[in-house]
Amino acid sequence: MIQGKFNEISNFCQSNSSHKIVKKYERYFKEGFDGYGIEQKTFERQRDKWIQEWNSEMTIDDYLDLGDIVFENGRYEEKSFVIAFVQSQRDNYTKETFDRIGLWFDVGVYNWATTDVFCMLVISAFVIDNVIDLRKLKAWNKAESEWKRRAVPVTLVELIKHDLKPEDAIETVEDLMLDNSQYVQKGIGTLMRGLWKKYPLEIEDFLLKWKDRCGRLIIQYATEKMDKEYRKKLRKAR
Repeated sequence: MIQGKFNEISNFCQSNSSHKIVKKYERYFKEGFDGYGIEQKTFERQRDKWIQEWNSEMTIDDYLDLGDIVFENGRYEEKSFVIAFVQSQRDNYTKETFDRIGLWFDVGVYNWATTDVFCMLVISAFVIDNVIDLRKLKAWNKAESEWKRRAVPVTLVELIKHDLKPEDAIETVEDLMLDNSQYVQKGIGTLMRGLWKKYPLEIEDFLLKWKDRCGRLIIQYATEKMDKEYRKKLRKAR
């Protein structure tokens, strides 16, 4: 059954591919866009149709089995379908579900878009619903995959809406402050920028502590909304 679902998804993607859309998306992916180029509304209609039709026959375990196949063999839109399917099973998340999904980052997450959608729709829910704590997410800081490491700060960005405390965020991402990946640095910078709006003193103190050592993109992204003079103070030659 699972292989049949994968074939159905792939056939749909191939039938609705657009070279024009692929060319449009390529400008946003330095690492290359491995997708079909499906029009967004077409994707969304089919996503909702499958979630409704498959609800009675597919369990969370079935979707995880499908994800194992898709993330090892599929392309951008196929992976996006699986993320949506897993999101639809939120009530059934367990710690084991989180660990299983984490493996997909090791074999099949290759760009910022898949990472960020995954964090927004799925990974953040594990923390919000208290399925895992931040210590378990923090373990991803040691991942070989830069996308898995990026997932840590990007997940926390979503948690700002749920009263994420600055001390908890700092404790979770501080291990990444010397990370060489521009995508990890951008994720941390975006997180700090979001937290700064609510906790300016705490975040400014943290950035001052790190500004002479951390990647420049962290400071660049973190200070975008600050006033000009304070931004200059944090960005001065390090």
